[in-house]
Amino acid sequence: MAPSSSSGLTFKLHPLVIVNISDHYTRVKTQFNPPPSLCATENASNNGEAMLQPNPRVYGCVIGVQRGRTVEIFNSFELLFDPSTDTLDRSFLEKKQELYKKVFPDFYVLGWYSTGSDAEESDMLIHKALMDINESPVYVLLNPAINHAQKDLPVTIYESELHVIDGIPQLIFAHTSYTIETVEAERISVDHVAHLKPSDGGSAATQLAAHLTGIHSAIKMLNSRIRVLHQYLAAMDKGDIPCDNSLLRQVSSLLRRLPAMESERFQDNFLMEYNDKLLVTYLAMITNCTSTMNEMVDKFNTAYDRNSRRGGRTAFM
Repeated sequence: MAPSSSSGLTFKLHPLVIVNISDHYTRVKTQFNPPPSLCATENASNNGEAMLQPNPRVYGCVIGVQRGRTVEIFNSFELLFDPSTDTLDRSFLEKKQELYKKVFPDFYVLGWYSTGSDAEESDMLIHKALMDINESPVYVLLNPAINHAQKDLPVTIYESELHVIDGIPQLIFAHTSYTIETVEAERISVDHVAHLKPSDGGSAATQLAAHLTGIHSAIKMLNSRIRVLHQYLAAMDKGDIPCDNSLLRQVSSLLRRLPAMESERFQDNFLMEYNDKLLVTYLAMITNCTSTMNEMVDKFNTAYDRNSRRGGRTAFM
């Protein structure tokens, strides 16, 4: 097991990096391990010779900023790896770095990432190859193995430290602690990804119900907070509590952000959209009832036809 780092740096990891690494690993694993139906077709065409990799490794760079003793990892991008030489495609790395520099001029290459259960000896070769870009790169390792008993994130961040082993100075990996840092856009994206598909594999109706439940909870919370604010302002107007000019300015600023909703045009557009939604809902209900009725008539005709063959009577419809 790698020792703990003694550099004293503070690391902040954004969820976007974890999502990118997980997405990269999932895509590569799907390419190497196709679905069973597709795999059977390819086996038939290749005389049963299939090249499957149960846990392929992926590689990429992590980018971000370092302010003093705080290192904040914001994003990542994929890299091409040559397994025959255990090296990264340097020209591809420089090209991607140049493109990201145009979009994010403040971000720098902080290190690299990979997947696996633990750091391997061959990883140090890649680590040393990136030292000309960053003299002290970090290594972010994601463990794709599912462990239901583990409560922490399966992500480990390593630093490289120079230790003297058997009288020979050597670079070794030392794991360090980190915290998850998020911004508002990341929280919304992660919440959307988490609710994109139910964990129990529910249908589209289950997803819609979960979505509407979330909207209802948000509206209910907003209503309760507006009620509290209204009661506070009413008590302030009556003189029950002292007047707070700072709070009044904040409330006034908040009200100015709200759009004007008393116009006749807004009412017409709102009623039109509301009626359209009701019409679509009614049509869906009618279609569902008609489909159910057709299924019932088909079952009745099937059962009645069997009896008519025995008694010589005609069908109902």
